Amino acid sequence: MLLALTAGFALSQAFRTVAAILAPPLQQEFGLTPRQLGVFAGAFHVAFGSLQLFMGMGIDVWGPRRTVLAVSPLAIVGALLAATAHGFPQLLLAQVVIGVGCAPAFLVCTVFIARRFPAPRFAAVSGSVLGIGSVGLLLTGTPLAWVVEQLSWRAGFVALAFGSAAAWLAILLLVREAPPQPDEGARPGLLQALRGYGELFALPHTWGILLLATFTYASFLALRGLWLGPLLVERHGFSLVQTGHVALAVSVVGMAGPPLFGRLDPGDARRRGWLVSYTFVVAALYAAMAFSRSAALDVALSVVSSLVSGYMVLQYADVRAAYPARMTGRAMAVFTMALFLGVGLMQWTTGLVASAAPGLHVETYAAVLGSIALLLVFAAVGFRLLPGPGRQP
Repeated sequence: MLLALTAGFALSQAFRTVAAILAPPLQQEFGLTPRQLGVFAGAFHVAFGSLQLFMGMGIDVWGPRRTVLAVSPLAIVGALLAATAHGFPQLLLAQVVIGVGCAPAFLVCTVFIARRFPAPRFAAVSGSVLGIGSVGLLLTGTPLAWVVEQLSWRAGFVALAFGSAAAWLAILLLVREAPPQPDEGARPGLLQALRGYGELFALPHTWGILLLATFTYASFLALRGLWLGPLLVERHGFSLVQTGHVALAVSVVGMAGPPLFGRLDPGDARRRGWLVSYTFVVAALYAAMAFSRSAALDVALSVVSSLVSGYMVLQYADVRAAYPARMTGRAMAVFTMALFLGVGLMQWTTGLVASAAPGLHVETYAAVLGSIALLLVFAAVGFRLLPGPGRQP
């Protein structure tokens, strides 16, 4: 059942990273500016993140299976809408519809793990799911680049629509809802679930968790999901297929990161220190890329940052440990909302930075990567200074 849910998550991973490969052909066909590219890539994540509170309510009230089966067909509709787009507004609309359709994809996996697996295994199992789900990133590397070069970018969206339909069918046939657990109590009604969010936001440690979540995953997606392709094509003259090879390498290495860090999870006492330290490490890698002018170094740093970014799986374990079982669905929903609204915010912000850089006589990708590094430092410092979780009731 978890593998079937992970298939849906893998397709959402593919959708959220198509911009890295599709940016050059979309720029060529529609004349998109860097700012428009940022808006295009960010639209998925804004829609995805904005719906997380409602997805969490749906999961708490109706369960993961019913929620994902009801919502995910919109990803198929959005992909077909993108494949037939004839202008930037239709592309944006398609991204929003896809984002809504993918909104429950990983949240249902985390809630399923929290309800079906013992707490000490949460980080390891979540890391494995993130690793397996990264197959979706592989699809938007060399395979998607090849489809785009041989056919068109529209064919790429059609292929993803078929994949989404297959994932939906697997969930329909294989996944069953879990019976209520003794420590969860009765499933809440809609109003009760909505009031539960107020309780969650009243806890002081929620704000540090959300601050870090806003910028960590966003840093990885800003590179892998948007700027990697333009960086390699414009800074170093790579072809689209060569860029696809690098994206594939980044994705393959990145698949190892979450399972690795999931198994290395140091436990509740030390986990938050690890989160701060590794956020600084990733910031340093982006800063080094900002000043690099070597193609080999940029590729190497991209691959290394992808592996180290696997530490972000520890954030899920941190959330799991910070709240009681009755709040798991809503806590994961708010956390996931911050992750993906952060992606939309960072992609929009870096689009603005990229547009402003030439006027400031700064190399475009130095400005983009440097701004990502600064935002990561800000997040790590804020997470360290804001209150941590106390004992839960």
